[in-house]
Amino acid sequence: MTLDFSSYRASGFYDELFDAQCVPRPWARMLIEHLSGLNAAELNQQRAAVDAAIMTMGITFTVYSDGANIDRGWPFDIIPRVMPNEEWRRIDAGLKQRLTALNLFIDDLYNRQAIVKDGAFPAEVVASSRNFRPECVGQTPRLGVWAHVCGTDLVRDRDGTIFVLEDNLRVPSGVSYMLENRMLMKRMFPELFEVCEILPVDDYPARLYDTLAALSPRPGERPVVVVLTPGIYNSAYFEHSYLAQQMGAVLVEGSDLIVAADDCVYMKTIDGLHRVDVIYRRIDDDFLDPEVFRPDSTLGVHGLMRAWRGGNVGIANAPGAGVADDKVVYTFVPKIIRYYLGEDPIIPNVPSYLCMDASDCDYVLANLDKLVVKPANESGGYGMLMGPRASTAEREEFRHRIQADARNYMAQPMLALSTAPTLIGDSVAPRHLDLRPFVLQSDFLYVTTGGLTRVAMREGSLVVNSSQGGGSKDTWIVEAPC
Repeated sequence: MTLDFSSYRASGFYDELFDAQCVPRPWARMLIEHLSGLNAAELNQQRAAVDAAIMTMGITFTVYSDGANIDRGWPFDIIPRVMPNEEWRRIDAGLKQRLTALNLFIDDLYNRQAIVKDGAFPAEVVASSRNFRPECVGQTPRLGVWAHVCGTDLVRDRDGTIFVLEDNLRVPSGVSYMLENRMLMKRMFPELFEVCEILPVDDYPARLYDTLAALSPRPGERPVVVVLTPGIYNSAYFEHSYLAQQMGAVLVEGSDLIVAADDCVYMKTIDGLHRVDVIYRRIDDDFLDPEVFRPDSTLGVHGLMRAWRGGNVGIANAPGAGVADDKVVYTFVPKIIRYYLGEDPIIPNVPSYLCMDASDCDYVLANLDKLVVKPANESGGYGMLMGPRASTAEREEFRHRIQADARNYMAQPMLALSTAPTLIGDSVAPRHLDLRPFVLQSDFLYVTTGGLTRVAMREGSLVVNSSQGGGSKDTWIVEAPC
């Protein structure tokens, strides 16, 4: 028995590998032919080998459920998503455009606020922003860049249009899983990598290191770079340790660092204190420095903001970068691009409604059964209302929330997310997915060739977040039909 695609259908949705007549798209033909030639025993053997490799290498993700931390193997589907490079080149340009504009926007907000004075951005959005940090006012980080690592979520709608769903500018995660997915696929299907022109992703750790090294306050010397993690109980700890190892950086917790009298950051070692030049922080602003933010934080470093404001250490992403990681700010990004760059957005936003706008709010409240409602600052798929699938009681609860705090909510139509064939048991079924490419900016701009494709593993589900039980696929950007 071989893997059978003949009965595969993704009715009503754009499918990444098959067209509406269930014919493999040109860039996926070789892949489908190869998979169709595998029998059930070979597939099960491949899948068992992948599952064993995931557990052996400790590729895990923690799901927080009912107060319990559940550490599980990374859920991985062996059928990759495939996209042509001709399409990807446009996405690459659009992502670079977007992050460039967002960094100009962040720097402006903490300095002149010209975009507010010119009436192109509402002052009340800044004034009520949970992630605007007054402690950062007047600062301009090295190179003028605040968000050095961005994970931008992309979705494809029913007609094939790619939209930006949201920008993740605080502590975006998932890139290590993208890299491990590629490694697993190379182990499983080396013959396909020999014949398909699949563009590589394995240069990301080197590019990340170069991005961080450019932030060093001591140019000309090899910088000391550390990855600051909350510790082993964090859901993305595997990624923190993985990236540190791949870059040749040091993995540290807050207790491993100290800010001395000279306002420089030092790492405690058995040989004494060693100065740190750049911190790739994987903890939120609130926990970075108990002198400035939460005084009860045990995850950060006393005096770290003093060191950063004094120009004695680089921090990626910079404190305060999260002011642009706000789903209300997201709705203004097309205007932000036009304001700072004088260009139209290459990749469009999903049409959105701002609840802080009276007419938009009236429309949202009248159409809660048709919309997805999102709070401004939640992540991981938490706190949303999937209106068409919610109960009457859930919709009424959100009605009260919106009426009590309209600034904190925005809404979008429920998109018909694209699908891709996914191995469920011994058969193939369509599952909805999104894509998170990673964008780097310091003295250069870089976009991963593809990214982390996240899959809603439950039938009919549109929630792809790993924290909500989603899985992932390798993403192949191919130069020629595969």
